[in-house]
Amino acid sequence: MKSLNPILISGREVLPLIEGGKGISVSNGESSGAWSAAGGVGTFSGVNADAYDEHGNLIPVIYKGHTRRERHKELIQFGIQGGITQAKIAHERSNGQGRLHMNVLWEMGAVEEILHGILEEVSPLLHGITCGAGMPYRIAEITASYGLQYYPIVSSGRAFRALWKRAYHKFAEGLGAVVYEDPWRAGGHNGLSNSEDPDKPEDPYPRVLELRAVMRECGLGNTPIIMAGGVWFLREWTDWIDNPELGPIAFQFGTRPLLTKESPISNAWKQKLLTLKEGDVYLNRFSPTGFYSSAVSNAFLDELKERATHQVAYTIEPVGEHTEGFPIGARGRLVYLTPHDKQMAEAWVGMGFSEAMRTPDSTLIFVTPSKAQEILTDQIECMGCLSACLFSNWAQNEAGTTGRKADPRSFCIQKTLQTISHSDDIDHQLMFAGHAAYRFAQDPFYANGNIPTVKELIERLQTGD
Repeated sequence: MKSLNPILISGREVLPLIEGGKGISVSNGESSGAWSAAGGVGTFSGVNADAYDEHGNLIPVIYKGHTRRERHKELIQFGIQGGITQAKIAHERSNGQGRLHMNVLWEMGAVEEILHGILEEVSPLLHGITCGAGMPYRIAEITASYGLQYYPIVSSGRAFRALWKRAYHKFAEGLGAVVYEDPWRAGGHNGLSNSEDPDKPEDPYPRVLELRAVMRECGLGNTPIIMAGGVWFLREWTDWIDNPELGPIAFQFGTRPLLTKESPISNAWKQKLLTLKEGDVYLNRFSPTGFYSSAVSNAFLDELKERATHQVAYTIEPVGEHTEGFPIGARGRLVYLTPHDKQMAEAWVGMGFSEAMRTPDSTLIFVTPSKAQEILTDQIECMGCLSACLFSNWAQNEAGTTGRKADPRSFCIQKTLQTISHSDDIDHQLMFAGHAAYRFAQDPFYANGNIPTVKELIERLQTGD
């Protein structure tokens, strides 16, 4: 294993070990502060972060507004308050060591307002902003106004070229590094394009080499690239270290920091990670963002798969093979199915999936009455946590809507991520993880249920393991 040389990040030489920022209270001030104190770059999430009252008690995220816009305003205030809180905790825990970054999603609702609200209060405590999930053109301008560096997350050289040409060339001095997030291996939301096959992972080396070539065209040959997604043992990446073809490289860890003493996730979640097998993390497209995402297979994802398979196309009048009338809804209005699809629909109804719900794609899904009620309730209670949501049809625009029907094949991502990060319910909620998470069960470092501190983990990473 080659020794790890320090790398210049956000104005200071640090270990080339970056903590990945995970949203909804999963990467917080405790974990990121500890990572920074150990000499790396700690990253807490500014996405609906936790805040506490004067007694140190968690402030519950309860929306009182009667309309989406009222709840959206509350969400913004919760987001600002939580980001400020976690920045202060991270700063205190870091002991002035390493570097501290905040991660935000460009597609989160009111991202610019929340960013400004946090940074106006605590920008002197931070050193950089990481941002992905979309094309964050304005992140460079925003961070520059606070004297911070920016770290865009991309999954291809093509994406970075578009960002550079449109905006980043104007703020070249503020670009701290470019995060390459492997769209097949990273946890959470993934940047797979329509031209890429989700079932055929590509070798990251040529893709990162292509990114470096684009960066060199832009005069960024010495700007670090941060490799994210699928990194476990650094001894498996020795060809990347001090490689003149790739230039300066650092490594981001998103999944491994979940299993540390400072990690705020529940013990039930930590114990689940220790039992995963290869293939237990599922790349899917159920997210209301429209992006692919990677999460642990459980009852939550099984139910979404079930919704997708209990699905048939319909017409509102007899057309072609759609000749069979089928009554739906309380009034029994007729839609038309093919004979084969009618047989399947009747079978699902007989199994208890008696509620037919329309999708924006002229299909019906069949769910139980209780699930139908849950879906409708969650759609009604939308608080606009995304800039545009497929599930509720919320959009951050004048009309407040995407103009499409809400899609019952998806789910309220805010609700499930809040629940899993603040409870032991790991079976019926969305559990993001990278595809290498099965290695917890194989890695001797975690034998007999060992859960290290962040400091112990970073020391271990430097050995190559």
